[in-house]
Amino acid sequence: MKELKQVVGIDVAQKELVVTIGRLLEDLSVDLFSYKVFKNNDKGFLSLVEWVAKLVENPKEVHYVMEATGVYHQKIAYFLDTNQLKVSIVLPNKISNYFRTLEVKTITDKTCSQVIARFGLERKLDLWKRPKTVYKKLQQLTRERDQIVAERVIVKNQLHAEKIEAEPNLMTLKRISERMKLLNKQENEIKNDISQILKNNAELKKETDRMMTIPGIGELTAVIILAETNGFELIRNKKQLTSYAGLDVKEKQSGTSIKGKPKISKKGNRSIRKAMHFPSLVAVKWDENFKELYARLVSKHGIKMKALVSIQRKLLEMSYVLYKNQTIYDKEYKNSVQTQMA
Repeated sequence: MKELKQVVGIDVAQKELVVTIGRLLEDLSVDLFSYKVFKNNDKGFLSLVEWVAKLVENPKEVHYVMEATGVYHQKIAYFLDTNQLKVSIVLPNKISNYFRTLEVKTITDKTCSQVIARFGLERKLDLWKRPKTVYKKLQQLTRERDQIVAERVIVKNQLHAEKIEAEPNLMTLKRISERMKLLNKQENEIKNDISQILKNNAELKKETDRMMTIPGIGELTAVIILAETNGFELIRNKKQLTSYAGLDVKEKQSGTSIKGKPKISKKGNRSIRKAMHFPSLVAVKWDENFKELYARLVSKHGIKMKALVSIQRKLLEMSYVLYKNQTIYDKEYKNSVQTQMA
């Protein structure tokens, strides 16, 4: 029977790749016909490609599908892309939601790779494109800064706790203070590195400047949005962007007996969600349009945080619109921010 599609489903772990090859046949049935485990390193990648080539007729037409698993999937994705093979990277929540629709009672690495392969066979997936070098560098820098800021909060709390001791240890205070100075110095170095990248890339600087016309969006936030989305490379619309960031609203309701409260999924890019918090506070405080929208949302349901999340979603959507249309924010155009948020 004729094969319509062939997919390699890869369940990526820190040290190994659990792989299943499947094919979609002419009668739309799915055949998962081979399984193997490889090391998650260069030697394992080469063995994987050679193994697949022996089992399929046209290796170049095989579609490799994997979950976005932190940083563990990146090396294999880059290797496959370098060898001009088709790659798709799927958000974990999409796989887990699909998993629940199947009659799979046992969850193992093998069954996970089988589910990923089946998902790839049944869905039309966008091909993954490696991040542009400039966005990759910015992503590394912004994530490093985020770690430094988080560490500084811990050190600051330690300093405060030591100071209010009945008998503070002066040497401990000195060491903690030195760590604080080091972290501040490192953060400033990262900010300078980011500024230098923007200075050397006129087009990127122009894009961030456009996004910075939105109330609350500063240079760092604009850079994070562009770096985490690879310049909106695979984003097709606003709905897809909010889902990618985990700011999409999910609601559980069935009949009259089950009615859960709507809430954001949080199944997406945590860095973007975190970056949008302070901009939403600034926008609500200093821009009349967002202030009115925030007040209306709070009066509707009485939940301030829910209203802020709506503002975050709107700011993110506007960043995408300005980027695509190559325009700037016009605060007089009230319809752009007065749309009722779901």
